[in-house]
Amino acid sequence: MRVFFLITVTVLCAVSCQTAPKINIDSVASPKGTEMFQPDWDNLAQNYRFPEWFCDAKFGIFIHWGVYAVPAFGNEWYPRNMYRKDSPEYKHHLETYGEHTKFGYKNFIPMFKAEKFDAAEWAELFKASGAKYVVPVAEHHDGFSMYDSDLNEWNSVKMGPEKDIIGLLKAALEKEDLVFGLSTHRAENAWFYNGGMDFPSDVQDTTITLYGGRLKQEAYTDAVAREWLTRTYELINKYQPKLIWFDWTVNNPTIMPYFNKFMAYYYNNALDWNEQVVVNTKQGYPTNVQVWDMERGKSDKMMKFPWQTDTSIGKKSWSYIDGEENKTPEQIVHDLVDIVSKNGNLLLNIGPRADGTITEEQTDILLSIGQWLKINGEAIYGTRPWKKFGEGDTRSTAGTFTDNEAIPYTVKDIRFTTKGNDFYAIVLNWDDKGTIIQSLDKKAIADAKILNVKLLGSDEKIEWQQTGNGLKLSFPKTKPCNYAYAFKISFDKKVGAQLESEASNETLKHGG
Repeated sequence: MRVFFLITVTVLCAVSCQTAPKINIDSVASPKGTEMFQPDWDNLAQNYRFPEWFCDAKFGIFIHWGVYAVPAFGNEWYPRNMYRKDSPEYKHHLETYGEHTKFGYKNFIPMFKAEKFDAAEWAELFKASGAKYVVPVAEHHDGFSMYDSDLNEWNSVKMGPEKDIIGLLKAALEKEDLVFGLSTHRAENAWFYNGGMDFPSDVQDTTITLYGGRLKQEAYTDAVAREWLTRTYELINKYQPKLIWFDWTVNNPTIMPYFNKFMAYYYNNALDWNEQVVVNTKQGYPTNVQVWDMERGKSDKMMKFPWQTDTSIGKKSWSYIDGEENKTPEQIVHDLVDIVSKNGNLLLNIGPRADGTITEEQTDILLSIGQWLKINGEAIYGTRPWKKFGEGDTRSTAGTFTDNEAIPYTVKDIRFTTKGNDFYAIVLNWDDKGTIIQSLDKKAIADAKILNVKLLGSDEKIEWQQTGNGLKLSFPKTKPCNYAYAFKISFDKKVGAQLESEASNETLKHGG
């Protein structure tokens, strides 16, 4: 499909987002090409297949970077909270920048210069982290587009950095053979600044389209939904991302019919590009037509369809803030292993500074994860779940916003993955005395024969013994890595594939 934008920027900029003009979506959409997908869930479910690249990748990087990195206070919701008079951000803003009527959020944009941003350097770091796909935020709730938009004058090419951040990242990432995706939080912009309507010459000025519709929270209209769809089409047409991530309000009943149009349009375009693509949402949509995403938390069970955790290295914010507290590499690796064993992916966020540099601490964390994956990636990439995700006495966290604190796993806590004839048992702690995998007792193994057992990253011989209580394994004298130790157990037949069919039956009971 090819793009013909018939809506001019001049017309769009002249009309307030508060009035939400009616937009001819077809004038922004590409000429009709492939139309296999239709905007209804039955049709989408019949024709959609999850990309192999996504199912194999397991680990991606999320990037929250925008104007909100300039104040570097609170979190990425600073643009909303700075106008809420009961918030710490409001007080901080007055003390640091003065009256809102003289210095509003828009006044941060000239300070957002990204003078040290180097897309190639970022891409090299993400490659070294072991990530397989990268998802920068193309537009957050604040309404500032980090790309060359013909539909939004408030963008990084015309203002601030004066660079097409998304375009530069796409080129750099694909040069490193990383899959390029993006996120858009445009839907939330419609109400994001509604707390600022007490401030004349700033949010009250409805000609400043950066501030959106000033609607009541999560109150949407068809006009807003059309405008959202138009913006999303523009991202598809200009950047051809292989993944698009959305925040929670796209499940709003007013937006949902337009979202279904988006999915059909995106999937049809991907066929014309000869690419496999994936959509991420948090709630409201069937999990067999897109990937269900859980914010800052995990599932406590294996899921039938691929799913994803999105979380951040930082515990306090998604964007850069002064005084951030970061998770340890060990905690993140443990979460990655647990998620993958349950048929999920981990999308891990970083928050660069306003100048375009990534903090030393977050850089070191990414490199530490990469070092672990160099040794143990065979047990992660391209794997599929077994009939159960693992075993152990330690209860992991479950649900959204539950993953800030590390879980004290023991040597009895083990997670399973499979690949062909190989079975991987990733032990989440170390014990010189060894461990026993109770789930691999003689009954579970049946007539399959174990050909070899090794610990990834170690050349030392592993002693093993099949018993009625499980498979007993020794540990080598030297640790191959600092946390989470992956035993590779090779069978004479595709035991993993045989057991995977059982996993499918089991997860059907849970939904997914």
